[in-house]
Amino acid sequence: MRRVLLTIIILHIAIVGMTATDYVPRDLVWTSQSINASASMPCGGHDVGLNVWVERGDLLVYAAQSGWFDENNTLLKAGRWRLHLDGHPFDGKDFIQRLCLDDGAVYISGGGVEVRIWADVAQPTIFMTLASHKPRAAILSYESWRWRDRPLTKAESQQCSYKWVLPTGTVTHADSITADGSTLTFTHTNPAETVFGYAVAQQQLSALRDSLYDPLGHRRMRGEMSAPGFTFTGTSQGRYGSTDHRSWHFSHPRLKHSTISISLHNGDPIDKPSAVDARTSRRRSSAWWHAYWQRSWIVASGSSPEAQCMARNYELTRYLLGCNAYGQWPTKFNGGLFTFDPEWVEAPSADGSASNPFTPDYRKWGGGTMTAQNQRLVYWPMLKSGDYDMMDAQLGTYLRMLPTAVARTRHYWGHGGASFTEQIENFGLPNPAEYGKHPEGSDPGVERNAWLEYEWDTALEFCMMALEAQRYGYQSPKDYTPLIEECLRFFDEHYQYVARRMGAKALTDSGQLIIYPGSACETYKMAYNPSSTLAALSAVASRVPDGPLPLHRIPAIPLRTIGGDTCIAPAVAWARIQNTETPQLYPVFPWRVYGLGRPGLDIAINTYRHDPHALAMRSTKGWKQDNIWAACLGLTDEARRLNSEKFADGPYRFPAFWDPGFDWAPDLNRGGAAMTGLQEMLLQETPSGDLLLFPAWPREWDASFRLRASGGRIVEASIANGIITHTVVRQEAAERQKKHP
Repeated sequence: MRRVLLTIIILHIAIVGMTATDYVPRDLVWTSQSINASASMPCGGHDVGLNVWVERGDLLVYAAQSGWFDENNTLLKAGRWRLHLDGHPFDGKDFIQRLCLDDGAVYISGGGVEVRIWADVAQPTIFMTLASHKPRAAILSYESWRWRDRPLTKAESQQCSYKWVLPTGTVTHADSITADGSTLTFTHTNPAETVFGYAVAQQQLSALRDSLYDPLGHRRMRGEMSAPGFTFTGTSQGRYGSTDHRSWHFSHPRLKHSTISISLHNGDPIDKPSAVDARTSRRRSSAWWHAYWQRSWIVASGSSPEAQCMARNYELTRYLLGCNAYGQWPTKFNGGLFTFDPEWVEAPSADGSASNPFTPDYRKWGGGTMTAQNQRLVYWPMLKSGDYDMMDAQLGTYLRMLPTAVARTRHYWGHGGASFTEQIENFGLPNPAEYGKHPEGSDPGVERNAWLEYEWDTALEFCMMALEAQRYGYQSPKDYTPLIEECLRFFDEHYQYVARRMGAKALTDSGQLIIYPGSACETYKMAYNPSSTLAALSAVASRVPDGPLPLHRIPAIPLRTIGGDTCIAPAVAWARIQNTETPQLYPVFPWRVYGLGRPGLDIAINTYRHDPHALAMRSTKGWKQDNIWAACLGLTDEARRLNSEKFADGPYRFPAFWDPGFDWAPDLNRGGAAMTGLQEMLLQETPSGDLLLFPAWPREWDASFRLRASGGRIVEASIANGIITHTVVRQEAAERQKKHP
C-alpha cells in the first residue's frame, strides 16, 4: 500500500509532446517448416485473418473474413491456398519465415525465392508477392472442402447454431466455384430459410418474424482471386488431414515475379472492395501497423523471463486483435479468424484416431453465437491499449440486435426494455439449443437452461465499455445511448413486473427492486439480489443520471461474514451452484466498486483470500479472471503468479495461440483476460482519475509502458530496481480520437 500511495502523487508530472523515438515491435522468426496447420503463423488486416505456414516444401494459407456466416450460422473460412514451387526452394537450410509486426506482413524466403503476404488495412484484400532469382515452374491451387454439399453430423454441429438440436438432413451447402484464365471466383449463398427461421418459430416469435433482424437469409460470401502469369489447368481431388477437398490448379511455366490478390466480401448486398494496387496497399498497410504500435506498448526487456514472456505475448495477442480492426462483426472469443483444422487442436483419442475429424470450418461454441461472458474479455483491454475504434465492431453488434431485444421483451411480457440473454445469436435471439424445451405454461422469454436461466446482465458490460470508451476520449461514430438506456429500462420494468406477478408489491418497503429470480453469472442460480448484477446496475446507472433506472432503486451489494471477516456475498440467497465463476468479485472487476483507491478495499481482499468458493474456483484457464482481480486489489505476488501462468506460451507453435480452455483454440478470451491483468499490474486509476503507477508490479522486474487513461491521457512510465525512473503524461489531440491513426 505504501507503493500505491507513492504512485498516486503525480502532481509534478510534466505534460509534454510526442516522444522522439517510435516504438518498433520485435519480429517473430522461424527457421524451419511447420508440421501442419496448428503450427501456422497469423497475419491479417481490416477484417481478414490468415494462417500461413510451409509444410513439406509447399506454402499454405487459410483465409477468413469476419462475417462469413452460412445458413447454419457457421463462421466459414474462405478456403485454403497452396503454392508449390519447382525445385523445393524452401527445403534448404536458408529457410526463414518471419512475421513483421511493424508492417503486419509475413515474409518467407529460401532457395532464391522470396514471398511477402499481407492483408490490406483499408479493405478486405489479400496480397501475395512472389519473386524468384531464377525462373521456375509454379502451381497455385485453391483447395475447397465445400465443393459439394456436406451433411452436418451431430458430432460436428457445435460449429453452428443448432448444436445438439440439429434437424435431420442439415447440410453445409456447396459453394459456387469457377475458374477462367488467371482468375478464380468462389461464392457461398445462403437460402432464404436458415437457422434464424428455426429460432424464431421455436421461440414463439413467428408473428414478429418480418420485423426482426435477420443477417443470414440470402447472405452471400464471395471471393475473387487474380493470379497474373498463372493459367487455370484443371481440378483434382485431394485430402488434407481428415477432410477431402477439390483443388483448382493454376500453373506458371517460368515464374520470376507475380503478385496474387484475393478480395473477400460478404453481406447482402455485397460491398465489393474497390481495386487497389499492391504498392499502394503495402505502403498504407505498413503505415497503419506502425501507427498501431505507437498507440501503446509494454516492454520488459532485460527483466525476468516471466515478465518478458508476458510482454511478448501481450504484443502478439494485440496483433491478433488488430487483424479485425474494422470488421462489422467482433473478433470471436473461440478462435477469432485464426482457427485451424480441428483434429490438431486436441490430442488424438486413445486409439490414435483424430479427436475432431471435421472440416476447417469447425470450432466449438458456434460461429455466429456469442457467449457474452467470454466475448467481453476480448474487448476490455482495448481501453488501456487505446484501440477504442476497434470496440465498435463489438458494440455495434449489440446496436443491430437492440430492436429484436426490445421486440421480444414487449412480446413476452408487455413491458419496455431490451432483454439480451447469454448464449445469444448474432440476430439477437437465444441460441436454439441453449433456449431449451418449454413445456406448456412456462415463460417462453426465459431460457430453460440450468446455466443460463435468468442471466440478463451480460449486456451491461458492453454498455459500460461504450461509456468507458467515451470517458477515455473516444468519439464513436455510433450512438450507444439507446442501447444503454434500454438495458437499464429492462431491469427496472421487468423486475417490477415479476414482483407484481409473484406478490402484492412491485418494490420493497424502501422502494428498491427485488432482483429475483436472478443469476450471479452462470454460477449462483435462482439468486436473490446477486452482487454481480447489482454492481453492474449501479455502475452503469450512475453514469446515466437522467436514465430510466434511478440509483436509489438499486439495492446495495450484499455482504456476509466468513471467519470474522466481512466479504462480498455472491447474492443474498441462492438455490444452487452451477458453474465455476466467482461473481462475488465482479464488483472489483469489471465494475470497480471496490479496488485500490476505493472504499472497502479490505472487504474485497477478504473475499479474494477467504471466500471458500473463490478459492476453490481459482484458476488461469480460459476465461478465468482471477489474475485481473489480484492486480486490481494490489496483491502483487498473486498478480505475478496468475498473470505469468495466464500469459505463458501456448501449446502450438505461435506463442499466443492458446489451447481451447473451456472453449476453442486459439483461445482469445484467455488472451484478452491476460492483457487486462497485465495492464492492471502497470496502471490503474482512482475514481477521481488520479493515476496509480505499477500498483501490482514486482519490485525486481524492470519495465516500461505506454498506456491510455481517462480523459484522453497517454501515460508513459518506466521502473528499474523498484524505482519509477520516468513518467510522462500527455494529452492526445481531440481530433486524433475521432479517426484511425
